[in-house]
Amino acid sequence: MNPATVIAQGLWAAGNLVSAARFAAALHDPQQAQAAWLKKRLLEDANSSFGREHGFSTIRDARDFTRAVPLRDWNAFSPWIDRLRKGEKAVLSMAPVTHLAPTSGSSGARKLIPFTHTLHHAFAQAVGAWMTDLTRAEPGLLTGPAYWSISPLAAEDADETGALRVGFADDADYLGGWKARLARLVMAAPADLRHERDIDTFWRRTATCLLARRDLRLISVWHPSFLDLLLRSAEQNWNEILSTLPPGRAAELRRTGPRSPASWWPSLRVISCWGDLAAEPGLRALEAEFPRCRVQAKGLLATEAVVTIPWRGVYPLAICSHYFEFLTEQGDVIAAHELETGKAYEVIVTNGGGLWRYRLGDRVECTGHSQRTPLLRFLGRIGNVSDLCGEKLSELFIAQVFAAQWPHGKNRPLKAFLRPNQHPGQTGYDLVVDRPVDESCLATLEANLRQNPHYNLARQLGQLRELRSSVEPENPLTIPQNQRLGDIKPKVLEAIENKVGQRSTNISLTSRSSEESQT
Repeated sequence: MNPATVIAQGLWAAGNLVSAARFAAALHDPQQAQAAWLKKRLLEDANSSFGREHGFSTIRDARDFTRAVPLRDWNAFSPWIDRLRKGEKAVLSMAPVTHLAPTSGSSGARKLIPFTHTLHHAFAQAVGAWMTDLTRAEPGLLTGPAYWSISPLAAEDADETGALRVGFADDADYLGGWKARLARLVMAAPADLRHERDIDTFWRRTATCLLARRDLRLISVWHPSFLDLLLRSAEQNWNEILSTLPPGRAAELRRTGPRSPASWWPSLRVISCWGDLAAEPGLRALEAEFPRCRVQAKGLLATEAVVTIPWRGVYPLAICSHYFEFLTEQGDVIAAHELETGKAYEVIVTNGGGLWRYRLGDRVECTGHSQRTPLLRFLGRIGNVSDLCGEKLSELFIAQVFAAQWPHGKNRPLKAFLRPNQHPGQTGYDLVVDRPVDESCLATLEANLRQNPHYNLARQLGQLRELRSSVEPENPLTIPQNQRLGDIKPKVLEAIENKVGQRSTNISLTSRSSEESQT
Protein backbone atom coordinates (compact mmCIF):
# COMPACT_ATOMS: atom_id res chain seq x y z
CA MET A 1 0.00 0.00 0.00
CA ASN A 2 1.51 3.30 -1.11
CA PRO A 3 1.00 5.96 1.62
CA ALA A 4 1.05 8.83 -0.89
CA THR A 5 -1.68 7.16 -2.95
CA VAL A 6 -3.82 6.52 0.12
CA ILE A 7 -3.45 10.12 1.29
CA ALA A 8 -4.33 11.49 -2.15
CA GLN A 9 -7.32 9.15 -2.37
CA GLY A 10 -8.47 10.22 1.08
CA LEU A 11 -8.18 13.92 0.28
CA TRP A 12 -10.07 13.49 -2.98
CA ALA A 13 -12.78 11.42 -1.27
CA ALA A 14 -13.15 14.04 1.49
CA GLY A 15 -13.46 16.78 -1.10
CA ASN A 16 -16.20 14.84 -2.85
CA LEU A 17 -18.42 14.55 0.24
CA VAL A 18 -19.89 18.02 -0.23
CA SER A 19 -20.82 17.26 -3.85
CA ALA A 20 -22.47 13.99 -2.82
CA ALA A 21 -24.44 15.60 0.02
CA ARG A 22 -25.65 18.41 -2.25
CA PHE A 23 -26.69 15.92 -4.92
CA ALA A 24 -28.52 13.67 -2.43
CA ALA A 25 -30.46 16.66 -1.10
CA ALA A 26 -31.28 17.96 -4.58
CA LEU A 27 -32.87 14.65 -5.58
CA HIS A 28 -35.83 15.53 -3.32
CA ASP A 29 -36.56 18.81 -5.13
CA PRO A 30 -35.15 18.89 -8.67
CA GLN A 31 -37.30 21.87 -9.62
CA GLN A 32 -35.72 24.06 -6.95
CA ALA A 33 -32.20 22.76 -7.68
CA GLN A 34 -32.56 23.49 -11.37
CA ALA A 35 -34.09 26.93 -10.79
CA ALA A 36 -31.23 27.89 -8.47
CA TRP A 37 -28.63 26.71 -10.98
CA LEU A 38 -30.21 28.68 -13.82
CA LYS A 39 -30.64 31.84 -11.75
CA LYS A 40 -26.97 31.84 -10.77
CA ARG A 41 -25.78 31.38 -14.35
CA LEU A 42 -28.05 34.10 -15.71
CA LEU A 43 -26.81 36.58 -13.11
CA GLU A 44 -23.14 35.76 -13.62
CA ASP A 45 -23.31 35.80 -17.43
CA ALA A 46 -25.69 38.72 -17.95
CA ASN A 47 -22.88 40.97 -19.21
CA SER A 48 -21.54 38.48 -21.74
CA SER A 49 -22.21 39.22 -25.39
CA PHE A 50 -24.72 36.38 -25.51
CA GLY A 51 -26.33 37.52 -22.26
CA ARG A 52 -26.78 41.10 -23.43
CA GLU A 53 -28.16 40.00 -26.81
CA HIS A 54 -30.75 37.77 -25.13
CA GLY A 55 -31.65 40.08 -22.25
CA PHE A 56 -30.44 37.92 -19.37
CA SER A 57 -30.82 40.83 -16.95
CA THR A 58 -34.59 40.86 -17.51
CA ILE A 59 -35.17 37.10 -17.19
CA ARG A 60 -36.99 36.22 -13.97
CA ASP A 61 -37.69 32.51 -14.30
CA ALA A 62 -37.53 29.44 -16.54
CA ARG A 63 -40.52 30.60 -18.57
CA ASP A 64 -38.80 33.88 -19.42
CA PHE A 65 -35.66 31.93 -20.28
CA THR A 66 -37.42 29.74 -22.82
CA ARG A 67 -39.00 32.78 -24.46
CA ALA A 68 -35.76 34.75 -24.65
CA VAL A 69 -33.36 32.03 -25.80
CA PRO A 70 -34.18 29.78 -28.76
CA LEU A 71 -33.07 26.16 -28.99
CA ARG A 72 -29.78 25.78 -30.86
CA ASP A 73 -27.53 23.04 -32.18
CA TRP A 74 -23.77 23.38 -32.47
CA ASN A 75 -23.93 24.92 -35.94
CA ALA A 76 -25.89 27.84 -34.52
CA PHE A 77 -23.22 28.32 -31.84
CA SER A 78 -20.37 28.05 -34.32
CA PRO A 79 -20.15 31.82 -35.09
CA TRP A 80 -19.93 32.56 -31.38
CA ILE A 81 -17.19 29.97 -30.92
CA ASP A 82 -15.31 31.45 -33.87
CA ARG A 83 -15.23 34.73 -31.97
CA LEU A 84 -13.71 32.93 -29.00
CA ARG A 85 -11.07 31.38 -31.23
CA LYS A 86 -10.09 34.85 -32.43
CA GLY A 87 -9.41 35.89 -28.86
CA GLU A 88 -12.60 37.79 -27.99
CA LYS A 89 -13.52 37.64 -24.28
CA ALA A 90 -16.89 37.27 -22.53
CA VAL A 91 -18.66 35.96 -25.61
CA LEU A 92 -20.91 33.14 -24.40
CA SER A 93 -20.17 33.51 -20.69
CA MET A 94 -18.16 35.76 -18.41
CA ALA A 95 -15.89 32.95 -17.22
CA PRO A 96 -12.61 32.74 -19.18
CA VAL A 97 -12.48 29.87 -21.67
CA THR A 98 -9.61 27.54 -20.76
CA HIS A 99 -9.65 25.54 -24.01
CA LEU A 100 -11.86 24.07 -26.70
CA ALA A 101 -12.62 20.34 -26.48
CA PRO A 102 -13.08 18.57 -29.83
CA THR A 103 -15.85 16.07 -30.37
CA SER A 104 -17.66 14.66 -33.40
CA GLY A 105 -20.31 16.76 -35.07
CA SER A 106 -23.46 15.66 -36.82
CA SER A 107 -22.88 18.06 -39.70
CA GLY A 108 -19.10 17.99 -39.97
CA ALA A 109 -15.90 16.31 -38.90
CA ARG A 110 -15.82 17.87 -35.44
CA LYS A 111 -17.30 20.34 -33.01
CA LEU A 112 -15.29 22.50 -30.62
CA ILE A 113 -16.83 22.83 -27.16
CA PRO A 114 -15.81 25.76 -24.92
CA PHE A 115 -14.55 24.79 -21.47
CA THR A 116 -14.47 27.16 -18.52
CA HIS A 117 -13.67 26.68 -14.84
CA THR A 118 -17.43 26.71 -14.27
CA LEU A 119 -17.88 23.73 -16.57
CA HIS A 120 -14.89 21.96 -14.99
CA HIS A 121 -16.57 22.41 -11.62
CA ALA A 122 -19.81 20.94 -12.97
CA PHE A 123 -18.02 17.80 -14.13
CA ALA A 124 -16.12 17.57 -10.85
CA GLN A 125 -19.37 17.80 -8.87
CA ALA A 126 -20.98 14.98 -10.84
CA VAL A 127 -17.91 12.75 -10.68
CA GLY A 128 -17.52 13.54 -6.98
CA ALA A 129 -21.06 12.41 -6.19
CA TRP A 130 -20.60 9.27 -8.30
CA MET A 131 -17.26 8.36 -6.71
CA THR A 132 -18.59 8.97 -3.20
CA ASP A 133 -21.44 6.57 -3.86
CA LEU A 134 -19.07 4.05 -5.42
CA THR A 135 -16.59 4.15 -2.55
CA ARG A 136 -19.46 3.72 -0.11
CA ALA A 137 -20.20 0.42 -1.83
CA GLU A 138 -16.52 -0.42 -2.40
CA PRO A 139 -14.44 1.25 0.35
CA GLY A 140 -11.35 -0.66 -0.75
CA LEU A 141 -11.08 1.74 -3.70
CA LEU A 142 -9.46 4.28 -1.39
CA THR A 143 -6.47 2.08 -0.55
CA GLY A 144 -4.86 1.80 -3.98
CA PRO A 145 -4.31 3.38 -7.38
CA ALA A 146 -6.74 3.68 -10.28
CA TYR A 147 -6.44 3.59 -14.04
CA TRP A 148 -8.53 6.20 -15.84
CA SER A 149 -8.11 5.54 -19.53
CA ILE A 150 -5.68 7.78 -21.33
CA SER A 151 -6.43 8.55 -24.96
CA PRO A 152 -3.31 8.60 -27.14
CA LEU A 153 -2.77 11.01 -29.98
CA ALA A 154 -5.09 13.57 -28.46
CA ALA A 155 -6.82 15.97 -30.80
CA GLU A 156 -4.45 18.92 -30.79
CA ASP A 157 -4.03 20.13 -34.34
CA ALA A 158 -0.56 21.26 -35.23
CA ASP A 159 -2.18 23.74 -37.62
CA GLU A 160 -4.31 25.42 -34.94
CA THR A 161 -3.83 29.17 -35.18
CA GLY A 162 -6.58 30.34 -32.85
CA ALA A 163 -6.14 32.04 -29.50
CA LEU A 164 -7.37 28.99 -27.56
CA ARG A 165 -5.82 25.57 -27.11
CA VAL A 166 -7.75 22.71 -28.72
CA GLY A 167 -7.91 19.44 -26.77
CA PHE A 168 -7.35 18.30 -23.21
CA ALA A 169 -3.95 18.00 -21.55
CA ASP A 170 -5.07 14.64 -20.17
CA ASP A 171 -8.28 13.00 -18.99
CA ALA A 172 -7.96 14.38 -15.45
CA ASP A 173 -8.38 17.85 -16.97
CA TYR A 174 -12.15 17.28 -16.97
CA LEU A 175 -12.07 17.74 -13.20
CA GLY A 176 -9.98 20.89 -13.23
CA GLY A 177 -8.00 22.54 -10.42
CA TRP A 178 -6.87 20.70 -7.31
CA LYS A 179 -9.12 17.71 -7.98
CA ALA A 180 -7.33 17.13 -11.27
CA ARG A 181 -3.98 17.28 -9.47
CA LEU A 182 -5.13 14.77 -6.84
CA ALA A 183 -6.53 12.49 -9.55
CA ARG A 184 -3.16 12.40 -11.27
CA LEU A 185 -1.49 11.36 -8.00
CA VAL A 186 -3.60 8.21 -7.79
CA MET A 187 -3.32 7.22 -11.45
CA ALA A 188 -1.58 3.94 -12.20
CA ALA A 189 -0.34 5.15 -15.59
CA PRO A 190 1.36 8.49 -16.30
CA ALA A 191 -0.49 11.11 -18.31
CA ASP A 192 2.43 11.48 -20.74
CA LEU A 193 1.41 8.17 -22.32
CA ARG A 194 -0.97 10.21 -24.43
CA HIS A 195 2.02 11.57 -26.35
CA GLU A 196 3.02 8.09 -27.53
CA ARG A 197 2.54 8.11 -31.30
CA ASP A 198 3.05 4.39 -31.98
CA ILE A 199 -0.15 2.60 -31.00
CA ASP A 200 1.48 -0.77 -30.28
CA THR A 201 3.96 0.96 -28.01
CA PHE A 202 1.10 2.81 -26.32
CA TRP A 203 -0.70 -0.44 -25.52
CA ARG A 204 2.48 -2.16 -24.33
CA ARG A 205 3.58 0.73 -22.12
CA THR A 206 0.10 1.05 -20.62
CA ALA A 207 -0.08 -2.69 -19.95
CA THR A 208 3.36 -2.54 -18.32
CA CYS A 209 2.26 0.26 -15.98
CA LEU A 210 -0.86 -1.63 -14.93
CA LEU A 211 0.83 -5.01 -14.50
CA ALA A 212 3.38 -3.35 -12.23
CA ARG A 213 0.57 -2.31 -9.85
CA ARG A 214 -0.51 -5.35 -7.89
CA ASP A 215 -2.59 -3.02 -5.74
CA LEU A 216 -4.70 -1.65 -8.63
CA ARG A 217 -8.24 -0.93 -7.39
CA LEU A 218 -10.16 0.71 -10.24
CA ILE A 219 -10.10 0.50 -14.04
CA SER A 220 -12.21 3.12 -15.80
CA VAL A 221 -12.44 3.05 -19.59
CA TRP A 222 -15.01 4.07 -22.18
CA HIS A 223 -15.89 1.26 -24.54
CA PRO A 224 -15.22 -2.27 -23.18
CA SER A 225 -13.13 -2.99 -26.28
CA PHE A 226 -10.51 -0.54 -24.96
CA LEU A 227 -9.83 -2.83 -22.01
CA ASP A 228 -10.02 -5.90 -24.23
CA LEU A 229 -7.27 -4.50 -26.46
CA LEU A 230 -5.20 -3.61 -23.40
CA LEU A 231 -5.46 -7.15 -22.01
CA ARG A 232 -4.57 -8.57 -25.43
CA SER A 233 -1.43 -6.42 -25.57
CA ALA A 234 -0.40 -7.65 -22.12
CA GLU A 235 -0.75 -11.26 -23.30
CA GLN A 236 1.12 -10.68 -26.56
CA ASN A 237 4.01 -8.85 -24.87
CA TRP A 238 3.98 -10.93 -21.70
CA ASN A 239 7.64 -11.97 -21.48
CA GLU A 240 8.94 -8.57 -22.56
CA ILE A 241 6.78 -6.80 -19.98
CA LEU A 242 7.73 -9.17 -17.15
CA SER A 243 11.41 -8.64 -17.86
CA THR A 244 10.98 -4.96 -16.93
CA LEU A 245 9.12 -5.55 -13.64
CA PRO A 246 10.61 -6.05 -10.16
CA PRO A 247 11.58 -9.73 -9.65
CA GLY A 248 8.93 -10.42 -7.03
CA ARG A 249 6.08 -9.02 -9.09
CA ALA A 250 7.34 -10.75 -12.25
CA ALA A 251 7.49 -14.10 -10.44
CA GLU A 252 3.93 -13.66 -9.17
CA LEU A 253 2.64 -12.91 -12.66
CA ARG A 254 4.47 -15.90 -14.13
CA ARG A 255 2.54 -18.07 -11.72
CA THR A 256 -0.82 -16.61 -12.82
CA GLY A 257 0.05 -16.76 -16.51
CA PRO A 258 -0.79 -14.44 -19.42
CA ARG A 259 -4.37 -15.64 -19.86
CA SER A 260 -5.76 -15.05 -16.37
CA PRO A 261 -6.28 -11.28 -16.08
CA ALA A 262 -8.62 -11.70 -13.12
CA SER A 263 -5.59 -12.98 -11.17
CA TRP A 264 -3.24 -10.16 -12.16
CA TRP A 265 -4.82 -7.64 -9.79
CA PRO A 266 -6.10 -9.45 -6.68
CA SER A 267 -7.34 -6.18 -5.14
CA LEU A 268 -9.22 -4.89 -8.19
CA ARG A 269 -12.65 -3.74 -7.02
CA VAL A 270 -14.36 -1.95 -9.91
CA ILE A 271 -14.29 -1.81 -13.70
CA SER A 272 -16.24 1.12 -15.12
CA CYS A 273 -17.22 1.21 -18.79
CA TRP A 274 -20.08 1.89 -21.16
CA GLY A 275 -22.86 -0.66 -20.94
CA ASP A 276 -25.66 0.59 -23.18
CA LEU A 277 -26.82 -0.79 -26.51
CA ALA A 278 -23.87 -2.03 -28.60
CA ALA A 279 -21.51 -1.89 -25.59
CA GLU A 280 -23.61 -4.25 -23.48
CA PRO A 281 -22.07 -7.50 -24.85
CA GLY A 282 -18.61 -6.17 -24.00
CA LEU A 283 -19.70 -5.31 -20.47
CA ARG A 284 -21.14 -8.82 -20.00
CA ALA A 285 -17.88 -10.32 -21.26
CA LEU A 286 -15.95 -8.33 -18.66
CA GLU A 287 -18.31 -9.55 -15.95
CA ALA A 288 -17.47 -13.12 -16.97
CA GLU A 289 -13.73 -12.35 -17.21
CA PHE A 290 -13.61 -10.67 -13.77
CA PRO A 291 -16.19 -12.55 -11.67
CA ARG A 292 -14.99 -11.13 -8.33
CA CYS A 293 -15.04 -7.53 -9.54
CA ARG A 294 -17.91 -5.03 -9.77
CA VAL A 295 -18.38 -4.10 -13.45
CA GLN A 296 -20.37 -0.87 -13.46
CA ALA A 297 -21.97 0.74 -16.49
CA LYS A 298 -21.21 4.44 -16.76
CA GLY A 299 -23.88 7.09 -16.79
CA LEU A 300 -24.57 9.20 -19.86
CA LEU A 301 -21.70 11.64 -20.29
CA ALA A 302 -20.93 13.92 -23.20
CA THR A 303 -18.12 16.35 -23.90
CA GLU A 304 -20.69 19.11 -23.38
CA ALA A 305 -22.32 17.82 -20.20
CA VAL A 306 -22.88 15.07 -17.67
CA VAL A 307 -26.45 13.87 -18.13
CA THR A 308 -26.70 10.98 -15.62
CA ILE A 309 -24.43 9.39 -13.04
CA PRO A 310 -24.50 5.99 -11.33
CA TRP A 311 -26.10 6.46 -7.89
CA ARG A 312 -27.37 3.74 -5.55
CA GLY A 313 -27.77 1.33 -8.46
CA VAL A 314 -29.77 3.71 -10.69
CA TYR A 315 -28.98 6.59 -13.07
CA PRO A 316 -30.52 9.91 -12.01
CA LEU A 317 -30.18 13.18 -13.89
CA ALA A 318 -27.13 15.24 -12.86
CA ILE A 319 -29.32 18.08 -11.63
CA CYS A 320 -26.57 19.95 -9.75
CA SER A 321 -24.23 20.24 -12.74
CA HIS A 322 -26.28 21.81 -15.54
CA TYR A 323 -29.74 23.06 -16.43
CA PHE A 324 -31.80 20.52 -18.36
CA GLU A 325 -34.89 20.67 -20.55
CA PHE A 326 -36.44 17.92 -22.62
CA LEU A 327 -38.13 17.87 -26.00
CA THR A 328 -41.13 15.56 -26.14
CA GLU A 329 -42.15 13.44 -29.11
CA GLN A 330 -44.94 15.98 -29.68
CA GLY A 331 -42.45 18.85 -29.93
CA ASP A 332 -43.11 20.42 -26.52
CA VAL A 333 -40.27 21.49 -24.22
CA ILE A 334 -40.64 20.51 -20.57
CA ALA A 335 -38.54 20.75 -17.41
CA ALA A 336 -36.71 17.93 -15.67
CA HIS A 337 -39.29 17.55 -12.89
CA GLU A 338 -42.05 17.07 -15.49
CA LEU A 339 -40.68 13.88 -17.07
CA GLU A 340 -43.00 10.87 -17.06
CA THR A 341 -41.94 7.27 -16.60
CA GLY A 342 -41.91 5.26 -19.82
CA LYS A 343 -41.73 8.24 -22.17
CA ALA A 344 -38.85 9.19 -24.49
CA TYR A 345 -37.29 12.64 -24.81
CA GLU A 346 -34.51 14.56 -26.53
CA VAL A 347 -32.02 16.17 -24.13
CA ILE A 348 -31.54 19.95 -24.11
CA VAL A 349 -28.79 21.28 -21.86
CA THR A 350 -27.50 24.63 -20.67
CA ASN A 351 -23.97 24.24 -19.34
CA GLY A 352 -21.43 26.44 -17.58
CA GLY A 353 -19.26 26.71 -20.67
CA GLY A 354 -21.66 28.93 -22.57
CA LEU A 355 -23.93 26.53 -24.43
CA TRP A 356 -27.44 27.85 -23.81
CA ARG A 357 -30.47 25.62 -24.55
CA TYR A 358 -28.23 23.35 -26.58
CA ARG A 359 -29.70 20.34 -28.37
CA LEU A 360 -27.34 17.61 -27.25
CA GLY A 361 -28.58 15.10 -29.83
CA ASP A 362 -29.20 12.30 -27.32
CA ARG A 363 -32.50 10.49 -26.90
CA VAL A 364 -33.38 9.10 -23.47
CA GLU A 365 -36.21 7.28 -21.74
CA CYS A 366 -37.43 8.12 -18.25
CA THR A 367 -37.34 4.79 -16.39
CA GLY A 368 -38.57 6.05 -13.03
CA HIS A 369 -37.54 8.47 -10.30
CA SER A 370 -35.08 8.67 -7.42
CA GLN A 371 -37.02 10.71 -4.87
CA ARG A 372 -38.46 13.23 -7.38
CA THR A 373 -35.58 13.27 -9.85
CA PRO A 374 -35.97 11.38 -13.14
CA LEU A 375 -33.90 8.29 -13.90
CA LEU A 376 -32.83 8.09 -17.52
CA ARG A 377 -31.80 5.36 -19.92
CA PHE A 378 -29.91 6.19 -23.09
CA LEU A 379 -31.79 5.21 -26.26
CA GLY A 380 -29.45 6.51 -28.95
CA ARG A 381 -28.49 9.54 -30.98
CA ILE A 382 -31.04 11.72 -32.73
CA GLY A 383 -30.86 11.31 -36.50
CA ASN A 384 -29.04 8.81 -38.65
CA VAL A 385 -25.87 8.12 -36.66
CA SER A 386 -23.77 4.96 -36.37
CA ASP A 387 -21.66 4.52 -33.26
CA LEU A 388 -20.10 1.05 -32.94
CA CYS A 389 -17.49 2.06 -30.37
CA GLY A 390 -17.66 5.80 -29.87
CA GLU A 391 -16.99 7.15 -33.40
CA LYS A 392 -20.44 8.73 -33.98
CA LEU A 393 -20.49 8.79 -37.80
CA SER A 394 -23.51 10.74 -38.99
CA GLU A 395 -25.12 10.31 -42.38
CA LEU A 396 -24.72 14.02 -43.11
CA PHE A 397 -20.97 13.88 -42.45
CA ILE A 398 -20.61 10.76 -44.61
CA ALA A 399 -22.54 12.52 -47.40
CA GLN A 400 -20.02 15.37 -47.22
CA VAL A 401 -17.14 12.89 -47.45
CA PHE A 402 -18.72 11.29 -50.51
CA ALA A 403 -19.31 14.70 -52.12
CA ALA A 404 -15.63 15.53 -51.69
CA GLN A 405 -14.66 12.13 -53.13
CA TRP A 406 -17.02 12.34 -56.11
CA PRO A 407 -17.82 16.02 -56.82
CA HIS A 408 -21.08 16.40 -58.76
CA GLY A 409 -21.37 12.62 -58.81
CA LYS A 410 -18.40 12.28 -61.17
CA ASN A 411 -17.34 8.62 -61.47
CA ARG A 412 -19.39 7.70 -58.43
CA PRO A 413 -20.76 4.14 -58.38
CA LEU A 414 -24.52 3.90 -58.75
CA LYS A 415 -24.59 2.30 -55.31
CA ALA A 416 -22.28 3.69 -52.63
CA PHE A 417 -22.98 3.68 -48.92
CA LEU A 418 -21.33 2.64 -45.65
CA ARG A 419 -22.47 -0.48 -43.86
CA PRO A 420 -21.57 -0.97 -40.17
CA ASN A 421 -20.04 -4.39 -39.55
CA GLN A 422 -20.22 -5.76 -36.00
CA HIS A 423 -18.91 -9.30 -36.54
CA PRO A 424 -16.35 -10.33 -33.85
CA GLY A 425 -12.87 -9.25 -34.86
CA GLN A 426 -14.27 -7.42 -37.91
CA THR A 427 -15.87 -4.36 -36.34
CA GLY A 428 -15.68 -1.53 -38.81
CA TYR A 429 -17.28 -0.20 -41.97
CA ASP A 430 -17.70 -1.55 -45.49
CA LEU A 431 -18.09 0.70 -48.51
CA VAL A 432 -20.87 -1.06 -50.39
CA VAL A 433 -20.66 -0.39 -54.15
CA ASP A 434 -22.12 -1.88 -57.31
CA ARG A 435 -18.75 -2.08 -59.06
CA PRO A 436 -15.15 -2.40 -57.81
CA VAL A 437 -13.27 0.67 -56.61
CA ASP A 438 -9.50 0.95 -56.53
CA GLU A 439 -7.36 1.12 -53.40
CA SER A 440 -6.63 4.81 -53.82
CA CYS A 441 -10.36 5.55 -53.64
CA LEU A 442 -10.67 3.61 -50.37
CA ALA A 443 -7.57 5.30 -48.96
CA THR A 444 -8.95 8.78 -49.70
CA LEU A 445 -12.33 7.95 -48.21
CA GLU A 446 -10.64 6.54 -45.11
CA ALA A 447 -8.51 9.66 -44.71
CA ASN A 448 -11.57 11.90 -44.96
CA LEU A 449 -13.55 9.77 -42.50
CA ARG A 450 -10.66 10.15 -40.08
CA GLN A 451 -11.31 13.87 -39.94
CA ASN A 452 -13.89 12.77 -37.38
CA PRO A 453 -11.69 12.73 -34.23
CA HIS A 454 -13.52 9.81 -32.61
CA TYR A 455 -13.44 7.65 -35.73
CA ASN A 456 -9.74 8.47 -36.03
CA LEU A 457 -9.07 7.51 -32.42
CA ALA A 458 -11.03 4.25 -32.72
CA ARG A 459 -8.99 3.37 -35.81
CA GLN A 460 -5.70 4.15 -34.10
CA LEU A 461 -6.64 2.14 -31.04
CA GLY A 462 -7.63 -0.83 -33.19
CA GLN A 463 -11.28 -0.74 -32.10
CA LEU A 464 -12.28 -0.30 -35.74
CA ARG A 465 -10.57 -2.03 -38.64
CA GLU A 466 -9.73 -0.21 -41.88
CA LEU A 467 -12.44 0.69 -44.39
CA ARG A 468 -13.11 -2.15 -46.85
CA SER A 469 -15.18 -2.41 -50.00
CA SER A 470 -17.98 -4.85 -50.73
CA VAL A 471 -19.26 -5.22 -54.27
CA GLU A 472 -22.98 -5.89 -54.55
CA PRO A 473 -24.55 -5.57 -58.02
CA GLU A 474 -27.77 -3.65 -58.18
CA ASN A 475 -30.80 -5.77 -57.29
CA PRO A 476 -34.42 -5.14 -58.32
CA LEU A 477 -35.89 -2.45 -56.11
CA THR A 478 -37.93 -3.77 -53.21
CA ILE A 479 -40.39 -1.39 -51.62
CA PRO A 480 -40.65 -1.64 -47.81
CA GLN A 481 -44.09 -2.38 -46.44
CA ASN A 482 -46.33 0.70 -46.01
CA GLN A 483 -43.84 2.93 -47.86
CA ARG A 484 -44.41 4.71 -51.17
CA LEU A 485 -41.77 4.57 -53.90
CA GLY A 486 -41.43 8.34 -53.79
CA ASP A 487 -40.61 8.21 -50.09
CA ILE A 488 -37.55 5.97 -50.57
CA LYS A 489 -34.52 8.23 -50.36
CA PRO A 490 -30.89 7.56 -51.29
CA LYS A 491 -28.76 6.52 -48.33
CA VAL A 492 -25.08 6.79 -47.53
CA LEU A 493 -25.31 4.98 -44.16
CA GLU A 494 -27.14 1.71 -43.85
CA ALA A 495 -29.29 0.90 -40.85
CA ILE A 496 -28.46 -2.24 -38.89
CA GLU A 497 -30.49 -4.50 -36.68
CA ASN A 498 -30.02 -3.59 -33.03
CA LYS A 499 -30.17 -6.11 -30.21
CA VAL A 500 -33.93 -5.88 -29.79
CA GLY A 501 -34.52 -6.48 -33.48
CA GLN A 502 -35.51 -2.94 -34.40
CA ARG A 503 -34.26 -1.41 -37.62
CA SER A 504 -32.17 1.59 -36.66
CA THR A 505 -28.97 3.47 -37.25
CA ASN A 506 -29.15 5.04 -33.79
CA ILE A 507 -26.80 2.44 -32.36
CA SER A 508 -24.57 4.82 -30.42
CA LEU A 509 -23.28 3.81 -27.03
CA THR A 510 -23.32 7.06 -25.12
CA SER A 511 -21.58 10.55 -25.75
CA ARG A 512 -19.53 10.66 -26.11
CA SER A 513 -18.46 11.12 -25.52
CA SER A 514 -18.60 10.66 -25.96
CA GLU A 515 -14.80 11.65 -25.95
CA GLU A 516 -15.55 11.85 -25.86
CA SER A 517 -12.93 11.80 -23.20
CA GLN A 518 -12.53 9.84 -20.05
CA THR A 519 -13.58 11.56 -16.86
